[in-house]
Amino acid sequence: QVQLVESGGGLVQPGGSLRLSCAASGFSIRLNTMRWYRQAPGKQRELVAVLSSGVVSSERGRFTVSRDNAKNTVYLQMNDLKAEDTAVYFCNTAGLGADYWGQGTQVTVSS
Repeated sequence: QVQLVESGGGLVQPGGSLRLSCAASGFSIRLNTMRWYRQAPGKQRELVAVLSSGVVSSERGRFTVSRDNAKNTVYLQMNDLKAEDTAVYFCNTAGLGADYWGQGTQVTVSS
């Protein structure tokens, strides 16, 4: 049974950093493309970062997505956070014709 569990969200001041974790079970992240999405209130879910199969780390502006295959966990390092980064962040992967999502973790950027 595929399961994704996000953690690491919270309240952070503008300019601060957070590292989100996505613990996977039921499959090996080594073989999968992993994605982070976010959804702010009243807005559509948007793609934040993609980590292709076989790639260990990928940077996209202020965000870096990486994987630890031994822990079967994907991370999202977020730096220089801004108020507009406030959202629920979700981990996602796909396989065998199905799309899998975690329950999300709330990130709030506020002074």
